[in-house]
This record gives sequence, C-alpha cells and structure tokens, in this order.
Amino acid sequence: MRAKRLVLLATLSTPLLPLTPALAAPVLAPHRAVYDLVLDQASDRSGITGLSGRMVYEFNGSACEGYTVKFRFVTQIATSENTRLTDQQTTTFEDGEGKTFSFVTKSFVDQNLDREVKGTATRDASGLKVALEKPEAGSVDLAKTQFPTQHLVELIDKAEKGETFYETSLFDGSEDANKVMTTTVIVGKKSEAPDTDPERPALAALAKDKFWPVDIAYFDESKGGGEEVPEYRISFKLHENGLTRDLVMDYGDFSMTGKLVNLSLFPVPQGECKP
Repeated sequence: MRAKRLVLLATLSTPLLPLTPALAAPVLAPHRAVYDLVLDQASDRSGITGLSGRMVYEFNGSACEGYTVKFRFVTQIATSENTRLTDQQTTTFEDGEGKTFSFVTKSFVDQNLDREVKGTATRDASGLKVALEKPEAGSVDLAKTQFPTQHLVELIDKAEKGETFYETSLFDGSEDANKVMTTTVIVGKKSEAPDTDPERPALAALAKDKFWPVDIAYFDESKGGGEEVPEYRISFKLHENGLTRDLVMDYGDFSMTGKLVNLSLFPVPQGECKP
C-alpha cells in the first residue's frame, strides 16, 4: 500500500474561487500539526492486521508570498505475513495567485527509497500543464482545476456561507502527478468542541474555537464518468484558520484515524502585499 496524501485541500459546476492578494480570503494560520495514526477498520481482503504511525503537517506562508507545505506520513503496516514501514515525505509550494504549484514527493519502504515524483504545474485559461522532472522528464496536459490551498480557501468560504454540499476538483501532485481528482464535499453544522474532546489538550488556546465537520470523497477523473465509488474519503474537523483534526482516512478496504497530539502555531505574516 502506497500512502496517499491528505489533502485539505477546480470547480466543475461552479466558478473557481480566485486566490489573489487582493481577495478578502480567510487568514490561514501557519502551523505544525502532529497526528497519531491508528487502524480504524480493515476488511479481510486488505490483509491488514494492524497499523500505527504518525503524520506531521507543516503549513507556512500567506496570499502575498505563497504557501509552503511540508508533509510527512509514516505508517507501520502489519499483515499475517510481514510488517512493512512506509514513509512518504512531500514538500510543495503554491504561489499566492494559485497559478503555479511545485511538488516533490519521496516514498520510502523499509527505509529504502521506493519512488520520487517531482514537478511543477502551471494553470492558465486553457487548463493545467504539468512539467515532470522525476521519475522521468515529461509533461502532461490536464483539465483546468485548482491547487490544495485554493481548495481549502474555497471550502472555508463555502462553509462560512452555509453551503453544505458542492462538487469541485483538485490537483495536488500525489501518486504519479498525472491526474485531476473530482471531489464531493459535505459540510456539517458549525459547533464547538465539548470538554470531553480528546484533542482539546493539543488545541490549547484554540480549544474554544468553533469548527465544521467535513467529509470529502475523491474520484479519479481519468476513469471516466459514471464512477460511483470514490478512490478514498477523508473526514475531519475544520477550523476557520485552516487547521484540520480528528481525521478519518478511508481507502475502501481499510481506514485509519488521525488524532491531533501536538500543535505549534507560527507568526502570521504581516504587512501589505508588494506590487
């Protein structure tokens, strides 16, 4: 099993939300979030008997200077035959206007490099062009879409407006960086964490902040229309500042949960955007 990226990540039926320095977009909090991962459930077909791990997500930047994400996803997966350690390390940069997105992902299995994917995606009026450097040099033309931070800003904007269901799409450079994922998003009622919430200690000063429960299903556009079963689903609690927690990642044959255990907030960039 190759670890899939968590993405919070192009609208098919509604216009793209432009992400520019002039937009009154939500202020996304630069932060580092650490999650403990455990197996939620697994079917007999998956062959998985146990799973544990840790995920570290670090987000920095602003609409003026662009957004950098460093992401590490480490899991130890046990089957009836063996135990395997997977380690996915991803670094991305998305410019503040949502026009370019660079990415590099290194995937390790039992501490040996299994695969590296590196490239840059550029968005214009006609669509998306992906220039790949690794594993092999090449280019891919894809449908017009949006990148992860745009996807997140759009989600917060729609949640603030009370929209509970919409369809959009996303390119995040994951897997072979050669496809756009259609996403269907369900947003629940905004609420506040109860005193019994197990993540309250990690939230610290943010414990009283309200959040929306969100469920996102990801469909592979390259498989054509009529697909009814998503490639995977992610459920989480979304805060106004972009923090996500209480994760459930469902890959069909198995699912895992991610509990927030440590949160570090970084200074928010100040000042006007330079022309």
